[in-house]
Amino acid sequence: MRVVIAATATVVAAVVGVLAVGVFEPSPNPDQLPPGANLFMFLLAAALVVGFVAYAAIEWLQTRRFESITRQFDTRTIVLIPLAIAINVVLGQTVASALKVPLYLDSIGTILVGVLAGPFAGAATGLLSNLAWTFLFAGTPFGSPFAWPFAIVAAEIGLLAGLFGYAGVFRSRPNTPPGKLLAGIVVALVLLGALVWYGILPHYAKLCAGQPGSGGSVTSGCLDLFQPIGSIDPVFLVVAVAFLVLLAVTVIVLAVRLVARRDLGVVYVTVAGAACGVVSALIAAPIAAYVFGGVTGSGTDFLVLVFQQAGSDLRTAVLQQSLISDPIDKTITFLVVYALLRGASRRVTVRFPQGERAIGTVEA
Repeated sequence: MRVVIAATATVVAAVVGVLAVGVFEPSPNPDQLPPGANLFMFLLAAALVVGFVAYAAIEWLQTRRFESITRQFDTRTIVLIPLAIAINVVLGQTVASALKVPLYLDSIGTILVGVLAGPFAGAATGLLSNLAWTFLFAGTPFGSPFAWPFAIVAAEIGLLAGLFGYAGVFRSRPNTPPGKLLAGIVVALVLLGALVWYGILPHYAKLCAGQPGSGGSVTSGCLDLFQPIGSIDPVFLVVAVAFLVLLAVTVIVLAVRLVARRDLGVVYVTVAGAACGVVSALIAAPIAAYVFGGVTGSGTDFLVLVFQQAGSDLRTAVLQQSLISDPIDKTITFLVVYALLRGASRRVTVRFPQGERAIGTVEA
């Protein structure tokens, strides 16, 4: 009941605030923060505060305490949050600067905190990550003017990760009966296969088709993983290569775990990540369309262009792009966090507020 009322209060406050202020004009320069972006984010941040106050008020009326909030911010969590913020900013900026993929990969730290500490700690990590990304790192290679207005999306990701962690979604489920495991694998493969086959591959092909010298066919240059090497800062190039290696290792480890240990937890996390991505897309699309005109300087911009060229208006094109990029992005990040939790020390993990639920020593 607390969560439902708090979410409702947040949405109502956000809608009322945006309607009261009016329409936000996108920036004429895609490399600069739009004039109304800070005010827009202030309204969304105020809406988050309203939702938080509503949750806290209901808990106080019910229990005369704020235990479900305060217990999430123990010493270990407070130490982990800055590390998680650094992971988010470095990986997020690396993907935007070095890789030609319609993904973000800027939420691994947020999801990790949410799962281990709880939804409020996860939401705080996401919010602070985007705040630091835009303002603390401004003027450095890691700064981005596009991060702060999407802070409410980052907070939502941390919130959902915390709720999924509390529900035991990230718990390992080894030795699953073969029939149940097979059914889960089929569901996950169908879900992810549809996202990739219908969402990513056709639009890469459409983007490449008809380019000068291509003769209407797909050119290899359009499908390059990296931006032009000469334009990439060496730091970002090193981080990008390291992350791609980590991602490949993660895929192999999870595949082995799924087959050898019959761990159905991989399937649970896959579905949860895709669900989180859909929610994120529905929140992020209006921000990208109204505040940035669909251009955010990331690898997702080309998908917006493709949908517009296919006849979609700006708002529809941005929503279509978000419903492709976000589910795949969040599925990948959820699986990376799941792999990290499986490889982490159980003795350390269980000492976090939700650690026992995350690794399965306490049933959800």
